[in-house]
Amino acid sequence: MPVATRGQVLARFGHALSDPTRARLLLALRDGPAYPSDLADLLGVSRQSLSNHLACLRGCGLVIAVAEGRRSRYELSDQRLSHALGDLLGLVLAVDPTVCPQADRDDCC
Repeated sequence: MPVATRGQVLARFGHALSDPTRARLLLALRDGPAYPSDLADLLGVSRQSLSNHLACLRGCGLVIAVAEGRRSRYELSDQRLSHALGDLLGLVLAVDPTVCPQADRDDCC
């Protein structure tokens, strides 16, 4: 399996965080491993939608599926991701509304 470069890692992380549902999913998994049905209920999304987001996060290398009999449990692929998410949550952003008129929305840029 090829190893991603630093730039590729950041791009994958950025892509994952660019979608509010995927961002909330990563934050939920930061609290610990979970099953897809529980995550769908927690996030208020359909199981199909959650499955698509989990596939994206697996493809980016951010989460892994751990087989447990006929079920799969999902967790962050590396516990350092938990630390990185915590650091990002601690940031204070100085948003310039003259540059980003949608500053109060999730999709500013």
